[in-house]
Amino acid sequence: MPVSQRAKNTPASPIRKLTPSAKKAKEKGVRVYHLNIGQPDFPAPPEFLKQLKGFSQKEVTYAPSEGLSEMVDAWKTYYHSHAIPFEKEDIIVTTGGSEAILFALMAVADPGDELIIFEPLYTNYLTFAQETSVKLVPITTYLKNGFHIPNNPEIEKKITSKTKGIIICNPSNPTGTVYKRSELKRIAEIAEKHNLFVISDEVYREFVFKVRSISMMEFSFIREQLVIIDSISKRFNLCGARVGCLASKNKKIVEAALKFAQGRLASPTIEQLSAVPLLKNYRKYTKSVVEEYRKRKNAVISVLKTIPGVKFYLPEGAFYLIAELPIRDAEYFCRWLLEEFQDQGETVMFAPAQGFYQTPQLGIKEIRIAFVLESKKLKRSMEILKIALEEYKK
Repeated sequence: MPVSQRAKNTPASPIRKLTPSAKKAKEKGVRVYHLNIGQPDFPAPPEFLKQLKGFSQKEVTYAPSEGLSEMVDAWKTYYHSHAIPFEKEDIIVTTGGSEAILFALMAVADPGDELIIFEPLYTNYLTFAQETSVKLVPITTYLKNGFHIPNNPEIEKKITSKTKGIIICNPSNPTGTVYKRSELKRIAEIAEKHNLFVISDEVYREFVFKVRSISMMEFSFIREQLVIIDSISKRFNLCGARVGCLASKNKKIVEAALKFAQGRLASPTIEQLSAVPLLKNYRKYTKSVVEEYRKRKNAVISVLKTIPGVKFYLPEGAFYLIAELPIRDAEYFCRWLLEEFQDQGETVMFAPAQGFYQTPQLGIKEIRIAFVLESKKLKRSMEILKIALEEYKK
């Protein structure tokens, strides 16, 4: 009996598609350095674990669909500390940022509608677009320009009668680009001019190395057209806790998101309660984490820049970079790394970047590198890459 066409058309994640090859390598005794996925290796905040261990209620009941009042208030406090004027009625707690993305797509677009998105892009957008039958219209950004946003005509020529909005991720996963205020203002002005929604994924807000990350909420003239995606996953290294939020000044968007949330009943109760103290005092944790990511970024670059033929742009935020390798097919190379290559019993796993593009044949020579291991291991991983490229080209 065949499965649905939707199931057939949903793309496999480029982040996880080589996992079977990595598993086989480990079964052979090969140590695999995982730089393919944004799963940080930092310990969870002690405050979270303390709250988790201290949970003493006899019943674990459903939380309200919009989120526990304490959690919603914590998000409000967090936003106010960034001078982002969200109130409790503007916020819906979600089961991770991923669910917030899904709710946002469902709220702003009908099946067959179009959303403009900049590629390389976060791959889950492709999955959720497939699930909601929304068409993503890609606008390509390029390594040579640091993956920054192209000029207005390049964007506006993609707008049609079916276009309902623009999606941005700032700081960017997968490129590490932090968009300038002038770029974001242009997006806001285009959205205002063409009456479009803007879905702004800001989950890496604190993770910047030089410049401040600008929230789209700073452009007050489009607040009614704006949907913010947020999460505790990367900010506090709690990817498994699954707590995020959707925030908007548009009452109809919030009402729609609440109806979607009621359909899935509730986000996890215990994790919400445990995360409340973190959002109310986030700087205590994120400051040291960002500094560590800075060191890790520098560790990667210190070796990467010595590899002949490798091209990359210095990441400005998040904890990723896209690198172009001097090869024909990065996915084939990444599979070869896991299945046929090792150096002193070790190899490394990357995410082939072609899966971060929607336009065919783009990114075929590129990989995404995640700075999710300590600096020593990252340097070793880059050294393995250097040795592997020399061997691969023989």
